Amino acid sequence: MNDRLTLRAGPGGEPVGSNFWREVGGRPTFEKLVRAFYDGVQTDEVLWPMYPQDDLEGAIQRLTGFLEQYWGGPGTYSEQRGHPRLRIRHNPFRVNPDARDRWLRHMRVAVDGLGLSPLHETMLWDYLERAAHAMVNTFDE
Repeated sequence: MNDRLTLRAGPGGEPVGSNFWREVGGRPTFEKLVRAFYDGVQTDEVLWPMYPQDDLEGAIQRLTGFLEQYWGGPGTYSEQRGHPRLRIRHNPFRVNPDARDRWLRHMRVAVDGLGLSPLHETMLWDYLERAAHAMVNTFDE
């Protein structure tokens, strides 16, 4: 039984409506975004040490899963890892404004490489900016 509220339904009862994840191309789009992002992070002397270099593919899959779930894709991330708890998961790392800005620079390049519609690009970028600012946990250099 589907416990979700369905405002519009198709002939077979399936929900009808917009879904950001589906509209932008689903998992392939989010995986392309994350892989391009990590291409930049690997060249960054401040950010790269914060990432699991011995499990880069795992990091790619975790971020891809998180983003696709957030944007309406499958709930695999929460099924495998529980609640995202972003602030807690990032707390062991020194995320200052410089690290945030570097993260945003690499993500900006990755987003630009997707060729999304202006509406989808704006929606995605707005979220990424807010998330990056929320992860700052120190103002120490």
